[in-house]
Amino acid sequence: MMMLRADMHVHTCYSRHNDTITFLGARDCYSTPQQVYTTAKSRGMDLVAITDHDSIEGALTLVDATRNGADVIIGEEVSCWYPDRPLQVHLGVYEMTEALHRDIQPLRRNVFDVMACLREAGVFFCVNHLLHFWNEQMPLDHYLQLLMLAPALEVRNGTMVPQHNRLSERIAGEPRFGGGRKLAPVAGSDAHTLRRVGTTWTEAPGRTRQEFLENVRRGLGKPGGRDGGALAVSADAYGVIRGYTFSLLGLLPTDHHGLKRLRCLAFAIGSLPFEFLPLLLVSRTKMAERRNVAMLEAALSEGLAGAPIVDVGA
Repeated sequence: MMMLRADMHVHTCYSRHNDTITFLGARDCYSTPQQVYTTAKSRGMDLVAITDHDSIEGALTLVDATRNGADVIIGEEVSCWYPDRPLQVHLGVYEMTEALHRDIQPLRRNVFDVMACLREAGVFFCVNHLLHFWNEQMPLDHYLQLLMLAPALEVRNGTMVPQHNRLSERIAGEPRFGGGRKLAPVAGSDAHTLRRVGTTWTEAPGRTRQEFLENVRRGLGKPGGRDGGALAVSADAYGVIRGYTFSLLGLLPTDHHGLKRLRCLAFAIGSLPFEFLPLLLVSRTKMAERRNVAMLEAALSEGLAGAPIVDVGA
């Protein structure tokens, strides 16, 4: 059977809101869908998935640009929240439609409502970067109940440290976390600049986009490519800062005009002596990620491993 590859987690300039520097109004990425497509193809991707934050505009633009979009996966990274907790969850959704995108918007405050909607629609989705947002807001065994309702788990993310990815792959392969079934593995770069597009991927049998996604859903996908770490994430951060500055200078499309644009440009120029801060902040985040991975590994070996996980749908 022919094998196809796709980087299943990629952003474009349609990921419009950067949560890290919200007051500046920066985008999360400044790469165009066409640039992502060309780069992914040049790095051996047979299919190109666009998974912008809470938007399918970039993917639809790419479908139009490629005429029929036979090798384009319309994806979306849906930002959700655990109900009544300050805990964000990201879901990677594939073959998203405009109607389904509209339907899930009012549900995003409750990740379980979003997952139920996606399951009812029969759409394939996965839980992205499992421990990225978890920081002891709730017990691990309760948090992992998310996996009971998910068909898949992102087991290799190009920004996550190797320990995180290996642990995610282990969890996906243990049926007790998925309610008696293994979770389908998914992998992608989570690229916010062109430098990492197509460097982490999912490989699965298939001759078409539909066959590929169906086989990934069946658990036949295999992760490939790079893990991540502080350097990978920092490079993306500096790339986004560069794109943001160029947009203020008029070298890229800008979201700011008039006095606000001048104020943001002054801030960008004035912050140049402090450009070491993104690396420090990312390094701190990656230290916390390793700590959380160690906590979960300890929980698995000391009690969570033998304790049944309650089905949240019961």
